[in-house]
Amino acid sequence: MKLLQLFLAVACAAVLLATPWQQVDAHGGVVEEEDLCVITISYLKAHFKIYQPRIDGHKEYCEDLPNATTSIFVMEYLHDELARVPVDFRIIRDVTGKGRFARWEDVAAIDDLDSVTVFYQPPVVEPDVFTVLYDFAEEGDFIGVVTAAPANSTRQHIAVFPFEVGYTGYGYWPLIVAILVTLLALYAFNNRRLARSPA
Repeated sequence: MKLLQLFLAVACAAVLLATPWQQVDAHGGVVEEEDLCVITISYLKAHFKIYQPRIDGHKEYCEDLPNATTSIFVMEYLHDELARVPVDFRIIRDVTGKGRFARWEDVAAIDDLDSVTVFYQPPVVEPDVFTVLYDFAEEGDFIGVVTAAPANSTRQHIAVFPFEVGYTGYGYWPLIVAILVTLLALYAFNNRRLARSPA
């Protein structure tokens, strides 16, 4: 009975750890809100979706992409200010070593940003919808950076979103399963050892 209780407790903890919490980083990112992907650029928001029309037609993705192919990034502005300010879009190879936890500070610390940039859309004013098309030549870990720069302000609004191309869909589950199996094996071993020891 104790073994079952331990297993259930560890399984619940693992599910909680694997659940993507709805939190917005101070510098932006992509989160799911009511079944819609939303990118937060400082306090400015836009619906965010990615398409891979050559393979998946009209299927929408939030961040991770299953294939290295032509991808269309779409932002539908939820704030009027975004429709009035220049917005640029950059995709870099993830050389930060931070993976999913990469933030603007990590990107800004890269010595030569241009050398790791695979795509750059210079600032452009787009009413309502901002669209970028990029053909990924290879799978890997990337970071998207969206910058909105109001003309009457020295402050830039920046969103950073790490994503994977060639996404398998397994995420952290293999690691979680390995941890569960290890904990159960240790528990079973410890129980046998205690049962054999003299009272």
